[in-house]
Parts: sequence; C-alpha cells; structure tokens
Amino acid sequence: MIKYLGSMRVKVKILWCYFLWYLYFLIKYFDIDPNLWSCSFGISLLVGFVLNINSYDSLKDFLKLEDKWKISRFFIIPFCVSSFPAIIKGKGFILFFSPHLIENLYAGFICISFWSFTYLCKKISKFHTEKIMN
Repeated sequence: MIKYLGSMRVKVKILWCYFLWYLYFLIKYFDIDPNLWSCSFGISLLVGFVLNINSYDSLKDFLKLEDKWKISRFFIIPFCVSSFPAIIKGKGFILFFSPHLIENLYAGFICISFWSFTYLCKKISKFHTEKIMN
C-alpha cells in the first residue's frame, strides 16, 4: 500500500482529492432519499458504459478488464457528479463550495493531508528501496 501511494501520479492524486471532497460533503449532508441514489446509479451506468466504450478500441479490449481502476472510475465519477448536486441542493453552495468557510477548510485539509501522506509514503518507499540496495 505504501508503495502504491508513494508512486501515485499527480492526476490520480487529483482524482482522489475530488473523491475525498465529495465524501466529506456526502457525510455532512447525507440524504437517504432512495430516488436520489437510484437515479444517480442509473446515470452512472449509462455514462460509465459510454465512457468505457469511448476509451477502448474494441469491446474485446474492454472485456479483458485489464485496467480495473480505469473502468471503475468511469462509473464512479458520473455517480458522484450526479448525486452531489442533489445532496447540496438548497444549502447555498456556489459551484461545489460550501457557503460555510469552515466546511471548505475541513474538506481542503483532508485533501492536503492526503497529498502529505502520499509524499511521506514516497519518501518511505524510496528509503526502503535504498536500504535494500545497500
């Protein structure tokens, strides 16, 4: 796990930060409405399949399921995008920012902590590799 986090590319860290931001506000403003979640799930299936079809040269390549992370995030992202507006509806958000500064700071702190942790994992992994080499 430390090796994975330490070798994580910047674009993947950005995706994880988006997801952590989403999770913070999902937990903060969770809505149990089954219609919200079923619609979001349906949209994620529809858009996820389209994105996967678009990103693979053939159906055969898609069915190999070699890159499970890539395939799954094409379903996860539309789910988050479609459910987030419903979760924050009527809460005074501007784009995806809370009207309460402290909430934005908490969510930002989670993202900064994640980046710091991946940096620490990179250093630990590098140190461990150097130790083995010597």
